[in-house]
Amino acid sequence: MRYAISDIHGEYDLFMRLMDKIKFSAGDTLYVCGDIIDKGEQSARLLKLLMNSDGVRCVLGNHEYAFLTYYWSMMRRSPKNFDEVLESLRSWFAPYDGSPLDWDTMDKLEALPLYIEEEQFVCVHAGLPLDEDMRTVAPQSVMPGMLLEDRSFMRPQVVPLNSKCVCFGHTPVRYVSDRDEILAYRRLGRSGGSIDDYYKIHLDTGVYLSGVLGCFCIDDCRARYVKRRV
Repeated sequence: MRYAISDIHGEYDLFMRLMDKIKFSAGDTLYVCGDIIDKGEQSARLLKLLMNSDGVRCVLGNHEYAFLTYYWSMMRRSPKNFDEVLESLRSWFAPYDGSPLDWDTMDKLEALPLYIEEEQFVCVHAGLPLDEDMRTVAPQSVMPGMLLEDRSFMRPQVVPLNSKCVCFGHTPVRYVSDRDEILAYRRLGRSGGSIDDYYKIHLDTGVYLSGVLGCFCIDDCRARYVKRRV
């Protein structure tokens, strides 16, 4: 099975519970639409796990990009003192959270793409602009800042026509809905049983605000959730 998720934000324990719930295993694929890190208390641990897990494909979110920008600035200031750079990178995170971070994880993070395009869908962090025909612009033609920071694609009135389904996050769904649940926007007249029946999937359940983490199954078009224990 194929799943999409976004904005996990360091919620390692919730993420593991969600993977247990969907029985994620060899042969499955998880698409992570960015913002793995920050806000939660196990960001580095989660990052290391995802960078080293078979079947997991990630794109950069704005939080990873900000972290990489900090990394690149450290390398310019201390290009020969790698131990110092790594300690600075670990200090980005909450106390004791940064300790799992290593150079292998950083190398894999730095190699992540800004989008993943498959035959039926595109995974990107924030969204895609539309052209004059209301079709999504090809992601390779979009400026990185738009892919990472766009705040218009989430609006319900933004309806791409004759385009692949776009899986995205970046902004919690609660800002366009009264529920902390994944929003799957169905094409007019479609049944909803196939990913082709949707034009966009808004994945960010705002876990740091709501305590709810969800993923969307691309194959059966159903969402699954776990909630932080009180």
